[in-house]
Amino acid sequence: MKFLDQAKIYVRSGDGGAGCLSFRREKFIEFGGPDGGDGGRGGDVWIECVDGLNTLIDYRYQQHFKAKKGGFGMGANRSGAKGDDVVLRVPAGTEVLDEDDETVLADLTEVGQKVRLLSGGNGGFGNAHFKTSTNQAPRRANPGLPGEERWIWLRLKLIADAGLVGLPNAGKSTFLAATTAAKPKVADYPFTTLHPGLGVVKVDGREFVLADIPGLIEGAHEGVGLGDRFLAHIERCRVLLHLVDGTSEHAGQTYKTVRAELEAYGHELAEKPEIVALSKIDSLDEETLKTQLARLQRAAKKKPLALSAQSGEGVREALRALMAIIDEGRAEEVAKEVAEPWRP
Repeated sequence: MKFLDQAKIYVRSGDGGAGCLSFRREKFIEFGGPDGGDGGRGGDVWIECVDGLNTLIDYRYQQHFKAKKGGFGMGANRSGAKGDDVVLRVPAGTEVLDEDDETVLADLTEVGQKVRLLSGGNGGFGNAHFKTSTNQAPRRANPGLPGEERWIWLRLKLIADAGLVGLPNAGKSTFLAATTAAKPKVADYPFTTLHPGLGVVKVDGREFVLADIPGLIEGAHEGVGLGDRFLAHIERCRVLLHLVDGTSEHAGQTYKTVRAELEAYGHELAEKPEIVALSKIDSLDEETLKTQLARLQRAAKKKPLALSAQSGEGVREALRALMAIIDEGRAEEVAKEVAEPWRP
């Protein structure tokens, strides 16, 4: 299935049904009178977070969604039927934005969340509604109110506990494949990863979700390479694992290049907890490894880890460091929920 993380769609709620102009006329019944029923309400537009989806591919080939109109009122005081609703089903982590691509209308992060985007138009009153003691035969009925319409953006941000960042060919996909059951494409050339990937990591009897995104290059925030659009998928991560290719010319400069792109992107990515690791150490001799680690430590201002996803050296230490930060974040969330219980 093709991965699609962004879609623009048109939604419209249903118009209300018109009220009915009718009078009661029955044989052998002396008194008649108005008996026109009200029109039905138009259908609403809802968006619902459901399980079993991980892409917005359903909205690639259909971009227009319209709820049904309300039924017309009828005689004998019969009201029109309510129009059928439209329910947009999306995966967890989907943001709904207005047409300006900035205003957030809804953020669906948990399965079962359901938000009404547009309300259907009210049905019109039938003439029975206007009967009074001084106007016993009203010849008036209202049309239904029109529904609402708008263009919206759907944007998927993967929900993961930890995210992998680095330049292309830094070993991110190899690390994901070595630590999870995911099977990303791995090759010895840049940009083998074209779409974000997810995997579940098991370490010391516990689990967390790890996200891999396409590599960044200098100028990514200006659209160079694959750009920075996939950085949205690690906005929800608690911690970042920054992999720096040990076979690069200068590990410190490589690190600074990616950090500059994270800062240019914004959205507090640069402020997230970060674990720095020198990758592909199985390809380095002892002297080069020592030099690259020193360069990386000066640039990152912290002691980096050294690992090789190919040989497995240092991988478990990196996973445990990630798990420690994730546990801290989860504990803070639990404490916050206890201190501020949710109120309907």
